[in-house]
Amino acid sequence: MSEDRSSNEQKSWFNRLTQAFAHEPQNRKELLEVLREAHQNKLLDSEALAIVEGAIQVADLQVRDIMVPRSQMMSIKANQSPQEFLPAIIEAAHSRYPVVGESLDDVIGILLAKDLLPLILSGEHASFDIKTLLRPATFVPESKRLNVLLREFRANHNHMAVVIDEYGGVAGLVTIEDVLEQIVGDIEDEHDVEEDSFIKPLPSGDYLIKALTPIESFNEAFDTTFSDDEFDTVGGLVMSTFGHLPKRNEVTEIGEFRFRVLNADSRRIHLLRLTPLERS
Repeated sequence: MSEDRSSNEQKSWFNRLTQAFAHEPQNRKELLEVLREAHQNKLLDSEALAIVEGAIQVADLQVRDIMVPRSQMMSIKANQSPQEFLPAIIEAAHSRYPVVGESLDDVIGILLAKDLLPLILSGEHASFDIKTLLRPATFVPESKRLNVLLREFRANHNHMAVVIDEYGGVAGLVTIEDVLEQIVGDIEDEHDVEEDSFIKPLPSGDYLIKALTPIESFNEAFDTTFSDDEFDTVGGLVMSTFGHLPKRNEVTEIGEFRFRVLNADSRRIHLLRLTPLERS
C-alpha cells in the first residue's frame, strides 16, 4: 500500500512539473502574453511590466526608428565664433553637439557643453579654437539594432552617435537617452510636444499626449467615444481613473489604451505617453 501511495505521489509531482513547462513561451509574443498574464494576476505591477516589455521589444527596433532626423539636428559650424554659437547652445540646453565643417555630412567631432565652461568664465574668445575641444564622433548605420547600439554605448562610454545612411551621408543623430526611453518611457517634459499640437506620434507606435488635450479632440484622433460630461481633458479622465494625483511613471489602462504619466506636479498632470493595447 505504501509503495502504491509513493508511486502516486511521484506521478502527481511529475504531472505538476510537466504542466508547469507545457506552456513554456516559444517566442517573444508568447513571452509577452505570459508577462501580461502575470500582471493580471498581480504578480507584476504595471510599471515593471512596461519596462520589461520595452526591454524585450527594443531588439525589434532599429536606429532609424528613433533617431533625430537630419532636418532637426542642432549642430555647430567649426568656423563659427563663440559669440555666434553660444546663444543657440544656451537656448537648446543640450549636453552634446555635433560640429561640422563644410556641410552637415562633414561631422568632424562632438562638442560637450561642459567643455565650454572655462571659455565662458575666462571670457577669452580671441584665441578660441573649437577643434581643440572636440571629442571623436561615433558613426552608426540606420539599420543597427537598438539592443546592439545600447551595448556599444555602454562598452565605449559614448552617449551620442551620428547616423549614416546607405550612401554615407548624415541621416540624423541618436543618443543613449533615446534608446533608454524605449525601455523606461520618455525622459521628456511638456515642452517636447509642439505648442500647437496636443498629440505627437512616436516612432514606436506610441503617442505623447498633452494632459490638456480636449477629450473631443482625443476621440476624433483615435476614433473613441470617451465621455466629456464630467471631464473636459484627457488629464482629467486619467486622473479620475487613478483616483489620486499620480506621480511620474504611474500607469493606468482605459479602454484600449495604456497611459503612462511622464510629467506631473503637485497640482496636475502635464504629459502622458499613450500605448494602444492589443486585446484578444
